[in-house]
Amino acid sequence: MTKLSVNINKVATIRNARGGNVPDVLKFAQDCERFGAQGITVHPRPDERHIRYADALAIKPLINVEYNIEGNPKGVAQSRPYGFIDLVKEIRPAQVTLVPDAEGVLTSNAGWDTVTHQQYLRDIVKEFKQSGIRVSIFIDPEPHMIEQAALTGTDRVELYTEGYARNYAAAPEAAIAPYLLAAKTARDCGLGLNAGHDLNLGNLAFFRQQIPWLDEVSIGHALIADALYLGIAETIKRYLACLA
Repeated sequence: MTKLSVNINKVATIRNARGGNVPDVLKFAQDCERFGAQGITVHPRPDERHIRYADALAIKPLINVEYNIEGNPKGVAQSRPYGFIDLVKEIRPAQVTLVPDAEGVLTSNAGWDTVTHQQYLRDIVKEFKQSGIRVSIFIDPEPHMIEQAALTGTDRVELYTEGYARNYAAAPEAAIAPYLLAAKTARDCGLGLNAGHDLNLGNLAFFRQQIPWLDEVSIGHALIADALYLGIAETIKRYLACLA
């Protein structure tokens, strides 16, 4: 079964908008596990506009499911001289997902150029793997970039699925085609496969059916939005059904 990792950034966004500790991000992470999620994802950014570095540290001892920390290795928190690499190595999550976020972007909007950044990624992957952390590289559905990602020593790639989500309603078969090719390329390269960005209750089941060897999806914005109407327990139940 493909694992569901719940990205809880948006919960932190709501908390930060008002100040204080409502909603409680740490309790929410524990509740997601209690309701069946097989992973928790956070994506701390340097401006800490949602998940804070302190949140990322505090969550680790509270959960028993896989912990996935996403981010740009070059990131440094504005509130303290603490880099993303330092944070991840201190926490030692099950997985770190390397995302090439430019500073100031609203959300992740592109995968790595694994040709241009080949040596840099090799060095970062090696450093994390020496700490016993599984590494995934966020990437566009381009076979050549996936082949080059394999040369970095990474364990997995995470397909950036915004293009699939944007085109799914009009033409599902056309929307999935490049992702199916990319997934087959990753499999042929011996890489594990994750996916994320704009996956939701409307498009997730088809994606999983077409790529049944998918290891994990990381879903935040759509899942939290659905929970406003359905409640978090029912929402997680429905996402898990899409992946069964």
